[in-house]
Amino acid sequence: MTYRIKVPPRTLPVDEAHLVSGLEHWVLGLANYRWSILVGFLLLLLIGGGTWGVFWYDTQNADKAQELEREATLHLFTRATNDPQKAAANLKEAIALYKRIIDEYPRTPTAPLAQFSLGNAYLQSNDLASAIEAYTRFISTYGTHVSLLGLVQQKLGYAYLLKGDLDQAAKAYSRILEIPGAMNRDYALFELARLEENRPRPDEALKHYQDLMKTFPNSPLTSDAAMRVKVIEAKKTPEPSPPSATPASPASSSSKPPKP
Repeated sequence: MTYRIKVPPRTLPVDEAHLVSGLEHWVLGLANYRWSILVGFLLLLLIGGGTWGVFWYDTQNADKAQELEREATLHLFTRATNDPQKAAANLKEAIALYKRIIDEYPRTPTAPLAQFSLGNAYLQSNDLASAIEAYTRFISTYGTHVSLLGLVQQKLGYAYLLKGDLDQAAKAYSRILEIPGAMNRDYALFELARLEENRPRPDEALKHYQDLMKTFPNSPLTSDAAMRVKVIEAKKTPEPSPPSATPASPASSSSKPPKP
């Protein structure tokens, strides 16, 4: 009697009914949520388009602000010295262009530089009140712009010096010392020392000069500070009093008594 060996099939049969049922369930699910999917897709398109539109708009504004800043700077630094009227007109045009950048494009990277340059333009025109206002507005609006903040405080102190307000000038220079990474701290110390000399407060001036020499030994102002220290110390050293004349004794006197 022979036996037949059953060989198992190489592939298992696929449950086609289960597969078709799952596919139909997925299609039905898409049909039920088609409006939600469509709305979500439209929202993604709108968000992406809005983001691109904002980026494009900001880029256009930044380019326009840069162009205005170049034009204003050209007016500011190409003023004809042999033609006072033309120089005044160019300075006035530069001020108008800087103000336009600040008013129309305040969120562009050029706006802080325009605000600083506006103060400088007012300073050149000897409009000290407007210059101080422009520098103060920079500090309140763009105070986080550390790379320019130290220079703005320096110019603000100089404007107060021209105005004759030594106290406000000293405050402006002192604020430079509080700015992390300010590149003009040596200048601030030197100007503070000069202010204290003019008050006059020689001890405070000496302190600032010595601080400058110790903290910034490679500063170009260090040699001037050392010279001022010598001058102040020389003024503080009392001059020796001249020797007093000793009276001549009667025995050594060569005068003779008068004859009777």
